[in-house]
Amino acid sequence: MKLTIDDVRSRFIKHFDGTTGNVYASPGRINLIGEHTDYNNGFVFPGAVEQGMIAEIKPNGTRIVRAYSIDLKDYVEFSLDDEKGPKATWARYIFGVCREMMALGVPVEGFNTAFAGDVPLGAGMSSSAALESCFAFACNDLWGDNKIEKMELARVGQRTEHKYVGCNCGIMDQFISALAEKDCAMLLDCRSQEPKSIPISDPSVSVLIANSNVKHALTGSEYPERRASCEEAARRLGCELLRDVSMETLLANKDKLIDEANGDRLFRRARHVVGEDARTLKMADALVVGDWKTVGEQMYASHDSLRDDFEVSCPEIDVLVEIARSIGPEGGVIGSRITGGGFGGCTVSLVKTDKVDEITRKYEEEYEKKTGIKPTIFSTRPAEGARVL
Repeated sequence: MKLTIDDVRSRFIKHFDGTTGNVYASPGRINLIGEHTDYNNGFVFPGAVEQGMIAEIKPNGTRIVRAYSIDLKDYVEFSLDDEKGPKATWARYIFGVCREMMALGVPVEGFNTAFAGDVPLGAGMSSSAALESCFAFACNDLWGDNKIEKMELARVGQRTEHKYVGCNCGIMDQFISALAEKDCAMLLDCRSQEPKSIPISDPSVSVLIANSNVKHALTGSEYPERRASCEEAARRLGCELLRDVSMETLLANKDKLIDEANGDRLFRRARHVVGEDARTLKMADALVVGDWKTVGEQMYASHDSLRDDFEVSCPEIDVLVEIARSIGPEGGVIGSRITGGGFGGCTVSLVKTDKVDEITRKYEEEYEKKTGIKPTIFSTRPAEGARVL
């Protein structure tokens, strides 16, 4: 069931003084293609979803932020002038955003807030970026006279991740959550940080998200290993990052990436990144002209590369993609792939809108039969970025 203003407002009134404030929203995101290319300064192609974060905020005339997480049923207070900030991770996102906005000259004051989200946690849909963008936009609206541009609000979210939460993330999640345009995806050059909106305005096509409802336990080394492998491959090829490598150059220098210790692992990691940049640009071009066949081919090729070369898929996700392949264009599925960091989470598919219910039933039946797990499936359209409601 979709989150509404009333869901948040009722809790805000209950937990504070019975009055109301301003209500803000920011979307979660899916990545249509362009996975693990961001930290290689490559291209990504995210889209905002209709699910996201809603927060009610009211200045309280103090230097204290009083925050209630409706989803976690947790309440935290912190001072804007306390450099250490709160201990609760969810509250540190809000604290970090406030401090970074203050560093930009925005005279943020204390406030009361209650917030909730309907982005599935742990599903690779960036609930954290939605939270950051929501509060950055609100601070800019309430105290900054909207002088801070949305691109800088996205960077506020990224700095919050780096400095206050300890996640060395790229810029993609915050950019799409802050800057998304309705009925558009965003082709983002992670080197120049230049976003380009690509229309997905055809109402006959929808985005279908299938949550595998699994998140495999990891040692914590998987993401750093992938990133280090990319950096090492670029070094051996004489480049700063893999963005600077063409497929022709990569194949001509394959021997430089193969050794006894790593086998062909570095080569395969690099092949995914270099190929993914090309697939991302090709898919964006295909969307502009409505070439859905090419769009689907790029999505499936991306998944295969993430599964085989980058090795970040898992059996349950592969089952979902194979179900999509079996349905095919004749059944309404244009293309499908894993989305997010990997090892569980969701697949994203582009599907015919009039086939959504039929495809959903097929997913539910086949996935549970093959895995014993019930998936969570919902459709969405490309949504608008951070805004006041």
